[in-house]
Amino acid sequence: MQLFKETNIDFIGRQRYFIALSVVLMVAGAVSMIAKGGLKLGIDFKGGTLLYVKFESAPPVDQIREALTSQGLSVSTLQPFEDGNELKIDLDLIGDDKTLSMGRDQIVDVLNRVYPGQPGKLDFNNIGPETLAARLKENPQLTQSLSSDQIEKAAQILIDMRDQAPHLGLIRDFADLRGAAGVDPSILAALPEHTYLGEFAVRGVEVVGPKIGRDLQVQALNATLAALAAMGVYLAFRFEWIYGVAAVLAVFHDVFVTVGFFSIFDQAIDLNVIAALLTLVGYSVNDTIVIFDRVRENLKLTHRVPLAELMNRSVNQTLSRTVLTSGLTFIAVLSLYLFGGEVLRGFSFALVVGVIVGSYSTIFVASPIVLWWRKMIGAPDGGRRSNSRPSETAAVETGAAAKRRDLVGKKASRPRPSREEEKSAKPRS
Repeated sequence: MQLFKETNIDFIGRQRYFIALSVVLMVAGAVSMIAKGGLKLGIDFKGGTLLYVKFESAPPVDQIREALTSQGLSVSTLQPFEDGNELKIDLDLIGDDKTLSMGRDQIVDVLNRVYPGQPGKLDFNNIGPETLAARLKENPQLTQSLSSDQIEKAAQILIDMRDQAPHLGLIRDFADLRGAAGVDPSILAALPEHTYLGEFAVRGVEVVGPKIGRDLQVQALNATLAALAAMGVYLAFRFEWIYGVAAVLAVFHDVFVTVGFFSIFDQAIDLNVIAALLTLVGYSVNDTIVIFDRVRENLKLTHRVPLAELMNRSVNQTLSRTVLTSGLTFIAVLSLYLFGGEVLRGFSFALVVGVIVGSYSTIFVASPIVLWWRKMIGAPDGGRRSNSRPSETAAVETGAAAKRRDLVGKKASRPRPSREEEKSAKPRS
């Protein structure tokens, strides 16, 4: 499929505007990182406790924050998401690994103070099947008619039903459990006696220690640098070393600008974001290879066109492919950002920014680097230098000129025939 036919847009001539834009974005990202004391790291790298809590209605964020800080807890993030009824609570790392596991219990205790429960009863929305089965076994009426295995199986069915759609961890009415298959009606009737329905439910917990966080930082940095180096070596062997350097610098530009956007918009860097950056490295280099490969093909077909004009022609020839691939990829990652949920927010945000930046950096960053280097080494018009040496070329030209002079000289020195000789040379009829 070809969207554009025989376009002749002067992309290379407009490179200075996009290079200026890149400089502005990189400086803005660097200033933001310096002003904020570095990047905002997620729990994967800095360590701590992260909870995703679902509420029956919009939670009082300020009241919860005040209650957490009053207990001496260092709250890094307290962010509502989804429809406003879910809350992301991120506690900074305090102490060592022994005290790390206490973070979840401390958060749940604070939430129980904000949302008081019923004394003597268990919160059905925040217990596991073992705890529920143990409480039901304390009911003599149930143990007389049901075996221990039947009670445990029923407890597991009820908890599974709570955690699945459409409830997703939060039951608002015991009547919602009446359709549970395989659960004796006596157990459903006894639930309100032993449990109550709390107004919140802990949907997810992440706990990372300090040593693991530091190891993950080093591994993420090494993975990114190794990907950039591998791409550079591959392009250097496939094309020329300057093409590999240009592609790596363009990808480094894409990664730096994307990370700068994370700092500007106060987004956290976690393992999902690193995965997105590595995906961006491969995507951007692939786009660069397509254009460089077309440049190489045109170099074989054309010998007297300046490299700048040849690159411009190559970009126009691959324009349809670039628009199709980049456009469809952008629509996909934008949909992921809008509808993918909070867990994938950082991953999709990195790809949304990276696809846009990576699409124009191939044209306006990688190609100008090659042209600049060609001019630095003295190639005419930024183009290719002849494979033959200048002395050899001059010698060939001098020899050709000498032959032409000899032929002209011989023709000029030959005597002109007389009229009698011309008449005798004519064939008789």
